[in-house]
Parts: sequence; C-alpha cells; structure tokens
Amino acid sequence: MKPSKNKLKWCAKQKYGIKIIKESLNLQKAYLKKSEDAIKSMDANAKEGINEWVVSTSYYAKYFVVYSLLSRIGIKCEIHDCTISLFEYLFTGKIPPKLIQDFQQSKDDRVDVQYYTQSIQINLNVIVADTKAFVLEIQKIIDNLTQSEIIILQSKLKVALQ
Repeated sequence: MKPSKNKLKWCAKQKYGIKIIKESLNLQKAYLKKSEDAIKSMDANAKEGINEWVVSTSYYAKYFVVYSLLSRIGIKCEIHDCTISLFEYLFTGKIPPKLIQDFQQSKDDRVDVQYYTQSIQINLNVIVADTKAFVLEIQKIIDNLTQSEIIILQSKLKVALQ
C-alpha cells in the first residue's frame, strides 16, 4: 500500500527526515560501498551461522543501497521508516512490489532479532540470496537513472510535500 502524503509530510518536518539536497555521486558511491560491505558481513555471519547478524546485515545492505539511490536522486532521509515510505512512494509501479515488501519485512525482522528475545524462523540461504538480488536490482536502477527521471522523481516528491 502506497504511503500517504501526510506521512511523507510528517517525515519532512522531522529534524532527520526527508530533505531535498543536491544530487551527490560521491554520497551515492559511499552508500553503495556500505551496502557491499554489509553483504560481505552478511556472508561471513551466514557462514558462521550467526542468524541475528545475518538478519541485521541483510537489512542494512538493503537500506544502504536504497540510501545510495536516494542520494543519486538528491534526497536525504535518516529516519528508517520514512526512508522506506519514501522509497515506496517514489517507486511503486516502477519496481516489483516484492522489493518494497522485502525491504519493509527486512526492517521488521531486524527489529525483532535485535530488540526482542522471541525467535523468528529464518532460512539463511533465502535471506542471503534475496538480499543480493535486492541490492543488484536497486544498483541497476541507479545505473540506468537518467537526469530527466531524477527531475521527475524530485518533482513527484515536491508535489507530495506541498
């Protein structure tokens, strides 16, 4: 379900919420590197069977690649729930819905394993494969993003925040 414009407006009013900034290839590349490093950490933890950290690094690999995409567009948002809502708002209809759902579920799973003692059922192989596929898909979007698409996405956000 596409997030409401009211949620996006709320996010924009927060200190670390949605901000339109200058497009930054340097920031985009830095966050892409963070995503790649999170994948390396996820792989190492999966090899050792450390499930909690596989779940956490899986989420951060996804979060950082989405943050990389937003940086490329010229958008900054440091509140995770707002970043997810923003990603959903901007890319619903442009990417498979499963990617948006997986991103949200990864965050929910990370919160569950880090802050609560209940165990969740996880399949390490599926998490690792899905994370790598997610990151690759977002990297493709970044690589193929045109200046006109960036302007359209920025305009779409500006309209939502009015």
